[in-house]
Amino acid sequence: MKLPKRITVYEVGPRDGLQNEARQVPTADKISFIHALIDSGLSRIEITSFVSPKWIPQLADSAEVARGVHRKEGVTLSCLVPNRRGLDAALAAGMREVAVFLSASETHNKKNVNKTIADTMRAFEEVIAPARAAGVAVRAYLSTAFGCPYEGDVDPAVVVSMCRELRAMGVYQVSVSDTIGVANPAQVEDVLSRVLEEVPLDAVAVHFHDTQGTALANCVTAMQLGVTTIDSSVGGLGGCPYAPGAAGNLATDDLVAMLSSMGIETGINLDKLVLASRQAASFVGHDLPSKYLKAHLGKQARARRRAENS
Repeated sequence: MKLPKRITVYEVGPRDGLQNEARQVPTADKISFIHALIDSGLSRIEITSFVSPKWIPQLADSAEVARGVHRKEGVTLSCLVPNRRGLDAALAAGMREVAVFLSASETHNKKNVNKTIADTMRAFEEVIAPARAAGVAVRAYLSTAFGCPYEGDVDPAVVVSMCRELRAMGVYQVSVSDTIGVANPAQVEDVLSRVLEEVPLDAVAVHFHDTQGTALANCVTAMQLGVTTIDSSVGGLGGCPYAPGAAGNLATDDLVAMLSSMGIETGINLDKLVLASRQAASFVGHDLPSKYLKAHLGKQARARRRAENS
């Protein structure tokens, strides 16, 4: 099996993970959490989103979080921006990388951002070019690339065309995303193979949800194609809004544990990552779905019981 020697893990927990949480997380806890992620060795972390508090109240403190996090050399902190107003706020808060987002299916895009795909692309002209002019890198998420909760199957040709267009607009990397966790390895190979015929390898990342338990298998398929950037969320923070009760984001813990066991480098300390996951679980007020985290906590509990009985 031909696989990369090193994978870059793009951590989305502080943004994509927390935005769906019901319990309001204090700003100080978010900042402490991000510092724990940095301490674990993660080098790329999406820390917040500069969207209207009306739409995502959990991230209303985006500017405070961005200003409160201590920067570390070699660590890239990014944020999501929906429009020029969000970009201006991000720049004012000192952000040096931003991300834009849209869907590969019209219905999901309209429900998510209240615009057609064409209108969303036009709106990006007010974000991408000004950001690059300010020396700020721009990433993009292409949601529903493997399936839409409203339209079902998504034409891979549409995914390829949109990736190509986003690159032409100045996006340095497109995260091809399985928003509802329906992709399988064969489909991942099909879609990514087509994308990689048009887009440079280092300009493609993947973002899988684990709704049907296929996220890690999909990661292996993407790696076999040469992809070296994988999005994930510590502890598996962030549920799937279209499948209540189902797992959402791929857990960073599970991903790093698998990569480590395969001899693939990430630069991440798994023990410290688990500490960050436990910290997140404490302030969101519920257990997290990470399988590695659950196994780790179970192992610790058994060791305690053995020590008490000895």
